[in-house]
Amino acid sequence: MRILPHLFICLVVSLFVVLFVPVVHAEDCIPPSSSDNPSALGDKIAKCQEAWNQMEKAIKPHADALRKMESDIAAFQGRIKVIGGEVAKKEMAIASGEKELAGFLGLAGRRIRQFYIRNTINTPVTAFFSSMNVGSLLRDMAYQKSVTNEDKRSITHTALSVKDLENKKKTLESERAMLAYIKEETDKRAVSVRKLVGEASAYQSKLTGIIASLTAKQREILSEKSGTFQTTVGDVPLADDPASRPDYDPGFSPAFAAFSFGAPHFRGMSQYGAFGRAKQNQGYEQILKAYYGNGIEIKDHNPDAQIQVQGYGTYSLEEYAKRIYEMPGSWGDEGGMEALKAQAIAARSYALARGGSICATEACQVFKPSPKGGNWERAVNDTRGKVIYTNGSPFSAWYASTSGGYQESYSSNGYSTPGFWDTASGRGGWTSQAYEKIAGSPWFYKGWYRSRSGDSCGRSHPWLNSEEMADILNAWSVLFRGGGDSGRVTPQGPCWGGNPYNMSELKSIGGYSSVSGVSVTYSDSGVTANVTVQTDKGSITINGSDFYKAFNLRAPGRISLKSGLFNIEKK
Repeated sequence: MRILPHLFICLVVSLFVVLFVPVVHAEDCIPPSSSDNPSALGDKIAKCQEAWNQMEKAIKPHADALRKMESDIAAFQGRIKVIGGEVAKKEMAIASGEKELAGFLGLAGRRIRQFYIRNTINTPVTAFFSSMNVGSLLRDMAYQKSVTNEDKRSITHTALSVKDLENKKKTLESERAMLAYIKEETDKRAVSVRKLVGEASAYQSKLTGIIASLTAKQREILSEKSGTFQTTVGDVPLADDPASRPDYDPGFSPAFAAFSFGAPHFRGMSQYGAFGRAKQNQGYEQILKAYYGNGIEIKDHNPDAQIQVQGYGTYSLEEYAKRIYEMPGSWGDEGGMEALKAQAIAARSYALARGGSICATEACQVFKPSPKGGNWERAVNDTRGKVIYTNGSPFSAWYASTSGGYQESYSSNGYSTPGFWDTASGRGGWTSQAYEKIAGSPWFYKGWYRSRSGDSCGRSHPWLNSEEMADILNAWSVLFRGGGDSGRVTPQGPCWGGNPYNMSELKSIGGYSSVSGVSVTYSDSGVTANVTVQTDKGSITINGSDFYKAFNLRAPGRISLKSGLFNIEKK
């Protein structure tokens, strides 16, 4: 049974390795709060990322040891069961042996007594005088010798059996004691290990949750840069920015700028597209069916239906529509009256489909307590009660300023709108015949470098030099090829804080030093498919969505892409 101590030693070694794992603490890893500014958020991301990296470093070398220990415990407990079965068999064998030995001892006692009597009485002299003849004498002597020898063998066997039984009992008691000790130690150490593993798992879950919440905050930063906010044209046409146009001269060369087609979302009716269509003599019904599909119905709805506006009370459907500020009334004087009518119908439909109460901001529809009047009120009156229906209910009619020339599909009421190129002649008419271009949307093709509040983080234009463009590629390399800390791929400068890589650090990972040329290709689904970049290391082609993410995470200041449909200009 030497296997018992051997197994015990192996198990203790496994437990020792696992029990003495370095502990990583996360006192400095604090969840984000609503009051965090970009700098504070960046610091938290850096601290939590460091805590995560330390944990990964501590856990990785011991993961295999932990799995092996669990395997050893399972195998050891299985072996204990086998040994326990063997001990039980031995107990039964010893009990049977003791019973059999009791019979042997009784027989041995009688034989010893008889042996003594025979040796005392049956001497050769006695046998000689008691025998009738020589033959009888010899037979008696031979018999007595045989009986004597048998008694000797029986006595010797009994003595050996007693000794063997005593040895087996001693061994059994030793095995019992060892087995009980091993079971006790295994149970105690297993409890300790499971407690340690449980605490580690709980800590890991906590840290993962914090990092997940920080990742959500990172998505907010990405969202701010990519422009995934809710907005529409509003009452005043958007002012263009000369620095955002492709003909702007940044004063250096080569210069690169990312230009987005459209913003902020690309589903439903394009307001500038509707304006362009109205300029091309399309009526409101034709405009609405172009954007929402031929499966819609434009039906009369009860004009006195009540709309609950958050913070303003209840209005009838028509009085509510007169107070919507989502499209410039001046468009009616520029050939866009049918676009205003289409907007009025879409606004009614959206409010009715939403149900309950509706907010008064651009997150829903911009509502003001005073009627807008002018061409807008005329459009509302000319379409009194008209609403878009699908499958028997008012349809949630989305709309936004500018799609960039491609409308994405979306679904509501079990009905899906079409996805299509919003031009006079489909894909072939993009970009020259895009209705948004005909309408003169300043967001149709724009380089973005300011936030919604107008902050530019010290940049006067969206143009990047060769080294800055190479920095975007190095950021892409860390994000999608690995080799660095993706959590540090954020913009440099005072506007974002944190612990971003500097350009030299990123270059040491990605390896790109300069960019000399860029070209893009587009997909039929209305996004940039690939970006091909000429660098000091040769040509490289990057998936459009990957470039979009890397650009928005690393581009300096507020420079950003607002659309997955984009181009890179070079000067």
